[in-house]
Amino acid sequence: MCGIAGWVDWERDLTQELETIRAMGETLACRGPDASDVWLSKSAGFAHRRLIVVDPEGGKQPMTRRFGDRVYTITYNGELYNTDEVRAELIAEGYPCQSYSDTEVVLVSYIAWGPDALEKLNGIFAYAIWDETEKTLFMARDRLGVKPLFYAQRGRGVLFASELKGLLANPLVDPVVDAEGLAEVFLMGPGRTPGHGVFHGVQELRPGHYLLAHKGYVRVHPYWQLTAEPHTDDVETTVAKVRELLVDIVNRQLVSDVPVCTFLSGGVDSSAVSAIAAEAYRNRGLPPLNTYSIDFVDMAENFEANSFQTGLDAPWARRVSEFIGSTHHPVVFGIEEQLQHLFTPITARDLPGMYDIDSSLYLFCKAIKQNATVALSGEAADEVFGGYPWFHREDALTAKTFPWSLKLNERIRVMSPELQKIVRPTEYVADRYRDALAEVPRLPGEDARQARVREIGYLSITRFLATLLDRKDRMSMATGLEVRVPFCDHRLVQYVFNIPWEIKTTGGQVKGVLREAMRGYLPDDVRARKKSPYPSDPNPRYLEATRSLALAMLEDANAPIRPLIDATAVRELAESSYRKGEHRPWFGQIAGTAQMFHYLIQVDRWLRDYKVRIV
Repeated sequence: MCGIAGWVDWERDLTQELETIRAMGETLACRGPDASDVWLSKSAGFAHRRLIVVDPEGGKQPMTRRFGDRVYTITYNGELYNTDEVRAELIAEGYPCQSYSDTEVVLVSYIAWGPDALEKLNGIFAYAIWDETEKTLFMARDRLGVKPLFYAQRGRGVLFASELKGLLANPLVDPVVDAEGLAEVFLMGPGRTPGHGVFHGVQELRPGHYLLAHKGYVRVHPYWQLTAEPHTDDVETTVAKVRELLVDIVNRQLVSDVPVCTFLSGGVDSSAVSAIAAEAYRNRGLPPLNTYSIDFVDMAENFEANSFQTGLDAPWARRVSEFIGSTHHPVVFGIEEQLQHLFTPITARDLPGMYDIDSSLYLFCKAIKQNATVALSGEAADEVFGGYPWFHREDALTAKTFPWSLKLNERIRVMSPELQKIVRPTEYVADRYRDALAEVPRLPGEDARQARVREIGYLSITRFLATLLDRKDRMSMATGLEVRVPFCDHRLVQYVFNIPWEIKTTGGQVKGVLREAMRGYLPDDVRARKKSPYPSDPNPRYLEATRSLALAMLEDANAPIRPLIDATAVRELAESSYRKGEHRPWFGQIAGTAQMFHYLIQVDRWLRDYKVRIV
C-alpha cells in the first residue's frame, strides 16, 4: 500500500507549488516508507509515498503513460487481485503494458475504458489520474472503502490525500470544525457518516464512487452498490458457493513479492482465512504460513466473560495453528505499553478513534512489521455474514437507531448544554439513521423480520464496517504494514447479502453458512466456537488511568474540550461504580466506561494537537 496526495487547479500555476505538494506527500511517509516522488505540470501536481509489495522497478510512481497524443499520470494506493486477467484483456485490445505492476494496469485500463474500467477491477484501491490533454482529474475508491481518499474543493481547485493530514499540510485547508463536524465527533464517533471528512469543507470519496473534475467543476458518481436480488440456491449449493468464493479470494490475495502472513485469533473468520492460506502455501511448496495473534499480560487473571466476549482467544489460536500447520507467533503486550500509546493513534487517524483497541492494534502491527510486509485479516465477516449481537438481540432489532450505538442519552449527557443546542443531538442522529435506511435496497415480498435483518446487514456493511476499516488501515499503515481483507471482496459481499437468514444461520448457528463452508478446513470445535470480538485489555489499571486523566482534564481551565462537555456529568460518571456483570457498550461490542473516558481525553488531545478552530 501507499500514500497519495495531489493538487489540481485550472487557474493557478502549480509549478510554483512544488514544496507544498511535496509536504502533502511527506505527511504520509509511514504509509510508504520505501520510496517517494513528486510529479508536476502547470495545472496538476501529484505526490506519492510507496510501500513496495509487487514489481519494485516497474511500479514506480507517480507513473506517466503516453497513448497517441494523450498523456496520463496516476498516483495509486492499492492492490489489484486480478492484474493478470485485466492486463491480458488490455494487450488483446492493443494497449501494451511495460511491467507487471498493478499500477500500470489500473492506469492503462482507464486509458482504454474510462470510468467503465472500474467494473473490471478486483481489489482495494484509491487513486487519481490526470489527463494532461483534456485537463481532467479522475479519482476512484474501491467498492467497500478499504483504502481511504479525502478531498477538498478550494476555489476552482481540488486537493486530495490518503489521509486528512495530507490535506491539512496545504495552506488552503484549515483545521476548522463546524456544528456538523462536532456532531460527527460527539454523536457518531468513533464512526463517521459516509463521505464526511469532519473538518469544514473536507469530504471523503464514498466507497464504490468515482469523481470527475474539469475546470473546477466536480461530479461524483456511484459505480457499485449492493443490490437486493432473489436467492435461488439451496443450502448445499450456497455453502459450496461460499467455499468456492473464499478459496479463490484468499488465493488471489496472497500475491506479493514480499513476506505475507495472516492474523489468527482462533475465531472462525481469521481461522478460515488462515486455513485457506496455509493450504495454498502447501500446494505451492512454500514454507509454512506465519500466523500472528494478540494477547495481553495477565489477560486470564483479569478477563470476565460477558454476552459480547465469551472466552479467551489464545488457546483457540494455538489450536488452529497446530491444525493448519502454521508457524504461530503470539504477540503479548503489557498495560504499560498500552498506556504509553494512549494518544499515538490520533496522529495516525487525524481524528479521535477507537480507544485502547486502536493502541493495541498499532502495537500488534508494529510487531508484525518486523518480519512481514503484508498480512491477511478476517475483518468484515461479521458484517457480511451477520455475526454481531445486533443481528440477534431483540433490543437492537427493534431499535429505531444504529444498533451498535444504543446509548445515545449517555453520550448526550456528557455534552454541554451549549453544544447540545448547536448540534441538536437527537435530531442529528435520527436524520443520519433515516438517510441510511433510505439507501437500503429492498426485495419485494420479504416479511418484516427478513426486511429488518437486511436493513441491519446494510447498515453494518456501509456504516459500522467503515469504522473498522478506518482503524485497520490507519493503525497498520502507520507501521508500514499492508493488511488485506478477503471478506471485503465485492463478489462475496454481494452474494452473501442476499442469502436468506435461515440459510445464513443454517444449523441454528450464527454465521452457520460460513461455518459449514469451512468444514474440513477447520476442526469442528473451532467451527462451532461462539463469536469473540477483537480483544480489549481488561486490566483494571486501564480504567483507573483513563478515569484519572479525564478528571485531570476537567481541572484544566485551558482544556479545549471544557466548553463542549458537562463537567458535572463526567465527574458523576467517574465516581459511579461500574456495575459488575453488566456490559452494554456505548459503541460497538466492547466499549465500556473506560473507553468512554479514553474517547473524551482523545477528543481533548485532538483539539489541542491539531489546533482545531470551532466555528
